[in-house]
Amino acid sequence: MPREPIVFSQIMQRLPLREFHRIVSKHGGDYKVKDFSCLDQYLAMAFAQLTFRSGLRSIEATLRANAHCLYHMGFRCQTISRNTLANANEVRPWQMYAEFALLLIARARSLYSGEPLAVDLDATVFALDSTTIDLCLTRFPWCPSQQSKAAVKLHTLLNLRGDIPEFVWISGGKTHDVKVLDLLEFIAGAYYLMDRGYVDFTRLYRIHQARASFVTRAKRRMRFRVVTSRSVDKAVGLRCDQTIRLEGLNTQNAYPEYLRRIKYKDPETGKLLVFLTNDFNLPALMIADLYRQRWRVELFFKWIKQHLKIKTFYGYSDNAVRTQLWIAVSVYVLLAIIRKELKVERDLHDILEILSASVFQEMPVLRAFSHVECDIAQESNPNQLMLFEL
Repeated sequence: MPREPIVFSQIMQRLPLREFHRIVSKHGGDYKVKDFSCLDQYLAMAFAQLTFRSGLRSIEATLRANAHCLYHMGFRCQTISRNTLANANEVRPWQMYAEFALLLIARARSLYSGEPLAVDLDATVFALDSTTIDLCLTRFPWCPSQQSKAAVKLHTLLNLRGDIPEFVWISGGKTHDVKVLDLLEFIAGAYYLMDRGYVDFTRLYRIHQARASFVTRAKRRMRFRVVTSRSVDKAVGLRCDQTIRLEGLNTQNAYPEYLRRIKYKDPETGKLLVFLTNDFNLPALMIADLYRQRWRVELFFKWIKQHLKIKTFYGYSDNAVRTQLWIAVSVYVLLAIIRKELKVERDLHDILEILSASVFQEMPVLRAFSHVECDIAQESNPNQLMLFEL
């Protein structure tokens, strides 16, 4: 009777390996490599993400204990050494895994393009934010953030149709969030949701010129004059809906067009919020509801920090850190692809938990995700002894 493929192998078969090898060849990743290829490196690091390995020693011990499974998992090396894996993470260019992750992101984007939004809006909506990953300055002296601390920042543009990262940028801890706007290509007709840390009127005007829309929060000391004011329904939390023009020589030159200013009191928290947008068509309440969806990027950061290995690292160099982060992003996107392609009715956390416990099992991967209803009720048998009978 033929054996079923190992679950880990079935998951990795969802990867576009032809494109992976093309990217590796482009960057010369396997140049002068004899035994431990870039694919072996990627599989080992993906295995570490899926099974929550604490370090290189844990990766080595687990894979060596299951050495008879390595070939069936997709590895072509005979054994996994932590020194070999550490060296690969140190010297092989992280750009390979960044490019591969972006390839998976493009694939996931097409799969989730029809996902509904929480608001009734027929447009693409992005949420932009960053999260800081604190590091030890002694171990990571190349990325200081403060006098006695080190950190890296993970900047993410999240597509809210499926919560798929559209753009990812890894920078040092001192990099200001607003600089990520210089790296983005804005899509006409799309909406970009940002907090007030991204308020730079020169950059916001570039979004406006691209015929895209932004929704952000106004800074407290912003100088402006009201051009027109529209009536609002204060019963739903709205306080004002104004068309404004910026005042001040620098801000006028940076953003010479009108802006829309909406003041809203959140009924749940009682907090007063002031929004800025270049969209004059959507109802004011929908602008407030739209900005509320920005918190999904915060939930994305919380999820990957809790369920992927991005808070502790297997190497200390810049290259090793970026390699691990990009492979972690690609694993997240791969789980999202599997969820959609296999039509699994579970959230990503459940999928990850199931895979972590079944990577070495020989069974169809769909069986691992299936809901098995077990009826444990039995007919009464007078001859059956009862344990703990009262």
